[in-house]
Amino acid sequence: MEQNKNAAIVAYLTIIGAVIAIFMNNENKSAFASFHIRQALGIFLTFFLLGYPIGYFDSWMISSAFYIFFFILWIYGFLGALNGEEKKVPLVGDFYQNLFKSL
Repeated sequence: MEQNKNAAIVAYLTIIGAVIAIFMNNENKSAFASFHIRQALGIFLTFFLLGYPIGYFDSWMISSAFYIFFFILWIYGFLGALNGEEKKVPLVGDFYQNLFKSL
């Protein structure tokens, strides 16, 4: 379980950490690690895909709300990985699980 938890925690560190966690989970497929890899990868990719257009709004209120929203999603997922829980991130967790179900 400790190796699975390590892979889940590494997945939330950066986008590179998510890729490393995929390789860490490649040998012994763990449902727990796979769950958190899907969540972390979804958070990072959505952040990068939406962050670029959000920057064009040129409004500190919109940008701040965007960054706070994704920081809360990240904290929620990271704390779930630290505590050994499989809690989906609010609003988009089900979407990430379906989108990355092959991981």
